[in-house]
Amino acid sequence: MKAGFVALVGRPNVGKSTLLNHLVGQKISITSRRPQTTRHRIHGIKTTEAGQAVYVDTPGIHASEKRAMNRYLNKTAGSALGDVDLVVWLIDRAGWLPEDELVLKRIKAAGVPVILAINKIDRLEDKDALLPFLQQAAASHNFAAMIPFSALKGTNLETLDRTIMDLLPEGDPIFPEDQVTDRSMRFMAAEIVREKLLRALGQEVPHAITVEIEQFRQDGALTRISALIWVERPGQKAIVIGKQGEVLKKVGERARHDLERMLEGKVFLQLWVKVKEGWSDDERALRSLGYAD
Repeated sequence: MKAGFVALVGRPNVGKSTLLNHLVGQKISITSRRPQTTRHRIHGIKTTEAGQAVYVDTPGIHASEKRAMNRYLNKTAGSALGDVDLVVWLIDRAGWLPEDELVLKRIKAAGVPVILAINKIDRLEDKDALLPFLQQAAASHNFAAMIPFSALKGTNLETLDRTIMDLLPEGDPIFPEDQVTDRSMRFMAAEIVREKLLRALGQEVPHAITVEIEQFRQDGALTRISALIWVERPGQKAIVIGKQGEVLKKVGERARHDLERMLEGKVFLQLWVKVKEGWSDDERALRSLGYAD
């Protein structure tokens, strides 16, 4: 039997959460096209006859640490590298960026085997263009493997999955066989609401949004959930609510459908929007809202 922790790392918006969900076979991490979608360290657990891989989805590593939120995200991502047996470094098929160099520096300091996983090859018209990229990558670090793949399309995922299991150390399962994540349903509910907000809103507001679950209660066959959406300015509150409440209503409907699938039962979901000025650049406010690793 093989067993161990596998960190999925990379710069923001490179496909870590999408890969985690495909590898585990369930939706564990929320996804969107917005950077900073993943804000917490989340474990996705896959158990097979060959062993157990505990995937650690991490926030994207940022070059800038001007705000408290960015410092928290980098600290969360960096701390995950100290506790794993293997690293899967996701990088975009388009090439290196300055933030990739920052990730590489942290990976080298971790001192564990690294798989370089080149994502989004489905968008690459000329596959031969990968060769110079792979040669450049091979010169930068002694990778255990380099695997081009597509998290969205599922291309070459079996090869990546098999290589990960081959590189894990021998050991007994870390979690029960039927467990797929270490996060609570309450946490998952907040993340699902935030995902629907990210997908419904424009460019500016998502970074200023967080979701806090005030109530999560089972009432017979019905689950009652009350979620508080925090923003930083009154103008953002108006955008989240939308004209005649249209945006908030749409977000609530989409979140409720996902929650009912996850909980396998009826859900009554209430959403409220409040302003907490500057919460994303206030370390005390971040801790009070659950941003503590």
